[in-house]
Amino acid sequence: MRRRSLFTAAATTLGTTAFAAGCGSPPKPTTASSKGGAERGRITYGVWDVYQMPAMEKAAREFERTRPGVSVDVQLTPNATYWTKLRTACSGGSAPDVFWMNGPNFGLYADNGQLLPLETEGPEAVLDPADFPPDLADLYRWKGTQYGAPKDFDTVALWFNKKLFDRAGVDHPDDSWTWQDLITAAQRLTDRRRGVYGVGAPVRAQENYYNSIPQAGGWVLSKDRTESGYADPQTLDGLQLWIDMIHRYRASPTLQQLTDTDATQMFQAGKLAMTYECSYNAAVFWADPALRDKVDVAPLPRGKHRASVIHGLANVVYARTPHPRLARDFVRFLSSRRGSLLQAKGTAIPARNGTQQPWIDSMPKFDLKVHLDAVDYAVPYPISTNTAAWSHKELQLLSRAWSGNESLADVSRSLTKAMNQLLAREGKA
Repeated sequence: MRRRSLFTAAATTLGTTAFAAGCGSPPKPTTASSKGGAERGRITYGVWDVYQMPAMEKAAREFERTRPGVSVDVQLTPNATYWTKLRTACSGGSAPDVFWMNGPNFGLYADNGQLLPLETEGPEAVLDPADFPPDLADLYRWKGTQYGAPKDFDTVALWFNKKLFDRAGVDHPDDSWTWQDLITAAQRLTDRRRGVYGVGAPVRAQENYYNSIPQAGGWVLSKDRTESGYADPQTLDGLQLWIDMIHRYRASPTLQQLTDTDATQMFQAGKLAMTYECSYNAAVFWADPALRDKVDVAPLPRGKHRASVIHGLANVVYARTPHPRLARDFVRFLSSRRGSLLQAKGTAIPARNGTQQPWIDSMPKFDLKVHLDAVDYAVPYPISTNTAAWSHKELQLLSRAWSGNESLADVSRSLTKAMNQLLAREGKA
């Protein structure tokens, strides 16, 4: 269920020439439209999450029920190979008619003409952006055109082990917590004799520093997507929080320990009292009967500001689909209230406003409203045309500061220079 690998995998090698073979006229439809009526035929739907397959199949069958003569083939590709196969399929003209898209890869596909625009006004409108969280709808708008219909979203919150808190005599976190409360609690909860640490401080963008940076008043990427924010002193404050958790407060495992064992796995094993996690991992924790009674969730501690990065997947239509109208109709259905509610009891939070309550109700022991409330103070996930290129450099260089092998100031200078060079190349492409 974890999505983090999708943000840096496969697409790191993509350039603006990766889709050169994808240009040209769409293939001819393989089946005819019905005379004077809705189009008939078979379309394909590409997804990567096996845990969401039942909900996606259910949505496909419901769409078929409303459209006689139409069939939808839901095609699962494991997340480890999804982007590599999708790039090849787009270049060869054989990509699914409709497929999942994420923020870090969106700019590259939109900028290279691989996606069909989705109408947002008039009788042919596929979606109304007002039906979704603003930052999420904006995430899938490129150069003024909507290309993605939000499918689900995830926000970040503080998950904690109640048993470890109670044993240490520490009050459970709540919405009054600040960074200082986090630091103090993490130190008190750290018990090296038992191999327990207060909090995990891995080099994770979405879960960790993409939240602490805006909380400190910093920024990752300028609004026009041309400049890195890693030279801003407030951005560095947002990074320093995690480095200090390891080296100054000694309340987190080392980078090496967190590399050997993922922070989420350490939390599940009772070795971390707290961890910053995306909402989609609620289902992972709920699936473990022994864990679900021990853990709960609270809002992220605030710095100068309260912030939680929002991200989510979108349904997009392949530019060369032989069934553009039918594909758009399917995306319209998936974005509707009925289509959204079909996935509400699954692992992901439906993106459409007013359809999230069943997701909360499906895991009643967790205070999941925390993740929905985070939408009110959410900040958008930073993306550019080729996000993966600079995010790979980001991870590579920040790891040096996390390990203590290089100062954050030196890393900041290197990262700012490298990121600005990569962004400049995007502008010239």
